[in-house]
Amino acid sequence: MYLKHVPSGDLVEVLDMKSLVDPYRNKLAGRFHAGEEMQDPANFAKSDLMFPSGEALPRCWVDPNYR
Repeated sequence: MYLKHVPSGDLVEVLDMKSLVDPYRNKLAGRFHAGEEMQDPANFAKSDLMFPSGEALPRCWVDPNYR
């Protein structure tokens, strides 16, 4: 799955889907999908990510108190 990194505008390939949907984790493993070479994995804050369409991540993925 690819998400948009808000500060840079680049796409991020999500490497750990469990971290993405776990509301108790603030960061997830991913790598930028830019340029011709494969980028090194890095940790990204969920608050810096959104869907490529411009929609925010679902609240149930980021808020542990959401009911």
